This record gives sequence, C-alpha cells and structure tokens, in this order.
Amino acid sequence: MNFIFFMRAIIVEDSRLARKELSTLLAVHPQIEIVGEAANGQEALAIIPALAPDLLFLDIQMPGMDGFTLLERLEQVPFVVFTTAYDEYAVKSFEFNTLDYLLKPIHPDRLALTIKRIEEKRESQATPAGELMKEDHQIFVKDGERCWIVKLERIRLMEVYGNYTRIYFEDNRPMILKSLNHLETRLDPQHFFRANRQQMVNLKWIEKLDPWLNGKLKITLRDGEEVEVSRRQATKLRILLSF
Repeated sequence: MNFIFFMRAIIVEDSRLARKELSTLLAVHPQIEIVGEAANGQEALAIIPALAPDLLFLDIQMPGMDGFTLLERLEQVPFVVFTTAYDEYAVKSFEFNTLDYLLKPIHPDRLALTIKRIEEKRESQATPAGELMKEDHQIFVKDGERCWIVKLERIRLMEVYGNYTRIYFEDNRPMILKSLNHLETRLDPQHFFRANRQQMVNLKWIEKLDPWLNGKLKITLRDGEEVEVSRRQATKLRILLSF
C-alpha cells in the first residue's frame, strides 16, 4: 500500500514498437501517467512545453536529434530516464537530470526498480522536510488492487487503524501504510486538524461544531459523520477557528 505523488510522463522513442512495449510495461504502474509520445526530438520539443511532464522516458539515438541535444534545448528539464540499446552513454547521461539508465530490452523487474527510485526522488523533492502538502496537492492511493488519484481537498477524515491510516473520501475508505503522526507533519494545519489521538479532519468539511462532555467538542462533518475533539485539542480548535 502506497501514498505517493503520481507523475505525468512522455515517451520519446523513434521506434513505434519500442514505445508500445514501454507503454505496456508501464501500465502496471498506474502512478505513472503517460500523457504523450514523440517519435523524434523535434516532436518532443513541440509537446514537452505544452504538456509539462514530470518525467521523460528518453531514447538517446534518434534520427535528426539525439536525446542529449533535446535536453540541451529544453528550457525546463523534467526528470529523465534514458532508454537505449547501448551502454556507452551511461556516464554522459548522468550529466543531466537523470534518474536511471535502462538498457533495451527493458525487463519488468528492472523497470519496477526504476519506478521505486522515481517515487522516492519525487516525494523527497515534492515535500521536503518543513514543506507542507497543500489541499490542491494530488496524491496516488493504492489499496490492494484498487487505485485512486485524489486531491487532498476531497479527503474529509483520516483515522488510525493499527499500523495503517484509513482515509475517507466519497464512499471510499482505503488504508495506507503511513502513520497518522507522519501524515500530520506533512499536512497543512490550516486545512487538516488532529481532533484526537485517533482521527484528523479536513476543516473545510466541518458542518457543525457543538460543545461536548468535559470541555470537549463534537464535530459533525458534511456527510453526517461525527468526530469527538479531545479537551486539549478543543482549546486549539477554538483558537484556530477564533471562537
């Protein structure tokens, strides 16, 4: 189970069969969304600025313009994974913003390792220590065989479930292998509030707030769910909401 950012990718490869093969291999990694393909460097130059991908799967030897020349002509270079049948370019490839160097034919297990590296790199750069995930962030959630791409604003509630956290959005309640404590450090406290030791709520989903027993508060969310705010957290919530 994962909680990661998804990435938009473009495949730049002069062989149609190679593009199709890579697309097929990537289909089992739904966190990578293929938003475009290019058969050569000129086509890539035309679509990359418009589509603004996070990632390029880039062949090196192509007619008219090789992969290195293409990267030199880009104003903004996304992450790059080189895909080539030749290993002599490996050293030069890492002079660029390169995450990996895949030799053809690409093996599924080797690609899976690349995807793992991409996820780690993306997450570390997207939300480094001290930087918060805002509500317009879009995340990839996988629970078993089901996958979702969810904006944080759609998540109304997060809840401790053993070593996992259950997240609530629409009628879905997948669990992710991240602790609620960890998520609390990454989420913007202006949007997400730790109501008690077990639950965290999206403040924009609060429908009603009522006094409760022993100085506590009771939150009613827009979908009717009720969340108890501990006495200690109730004081913080009153200050946050200025009442």
